[in-house]
Amino acid sequence: AVVTGASSGIGYAFAEELASRGLDLVVTARRLDRLEDLAARLTRRHGVTVTPHQSDLADPAAPPRLLEFTGGMDVGLVISNAGFGLRRGPHETHNAATLTALLMLNCNAPSALAHGFIPRLRARGTGGIIFTSSVEGAIGGPYSAAYSASKAMVTALGEALWGELAETDIDVLTLCPGKTVSEAAIKQGFDASTLDDAMTAREVARLALEHIKDGPTYISSEHYATMIGQLSALPRGQALLASAAAMKKHMAARDAGRS
Repeated sequence: AVVTGASSGIGYAFAEELASRGLDLVVTARRLDRLEDLAARLTRRHGVTVTPHQSDLADPAAPPRLLEFTGGMDVGLVISNAGFGLRRGPHETHNAATLTALLMLNCNAPSALAHGFIPRLRARGTGGIIFTSSVEGAIGGPYSAAYSASKAMVTALGEALWGELAETDIDVLTLCPGKTVSEAAIKQGFDASTLDDAMTAREVARLALEHIKDGPTYISSEHYATMIGQLSALPRGQALLASAAAMKKHMAARDAGRS
């Protein structure tokens, strides 16, 4: 299996889960030291081969390099997990270059990796792809505009490929987590001590693997599945205003905690 974004969070948890099930791994992320520590620990604990590959998938040249790196390997499962979000705030307040990097990592990388790995999986005759999206991709996210838009693209990509590959033995699942206790959540401005409805990354990864045949999409949190259902039942404008009000409340509490 290939796992992108494996140095922390859900990607790290996917690597742990897959190694515990006996799969050899290629793990990739920007932080090589973390990948090497992960590889050593998983190899020692589970006796699998874990190969680190340093890569910044926001660079458009990185997906082809990863495809070349894995060219001689029997890859049966691709976990396209790498991505990042931004601290909640008005769209225009974010750095333009950072927004571009977000779109390249969150959108271009999954598309490019799917484009490269699908022919190999077809030739292999069986396999799977899991895309890590988010519940934020279900509707435009006020004060999280670029991130929610990027995850909407990931969800649409995964659903479309599920349809294209439905008559093959290649499983496609788009994982849509809610709040997850992770480094990424903290960087986005969430206080880990107040994430009442959060799941652990390991739980999210485990559930995704257990539900890989239940595509096209899978919301790992019952709480957020209910919430998305409720929002979807509202007129679109009303749902967006409700989301904006909730996010304003979150940002006010966050900023008050800093003062």
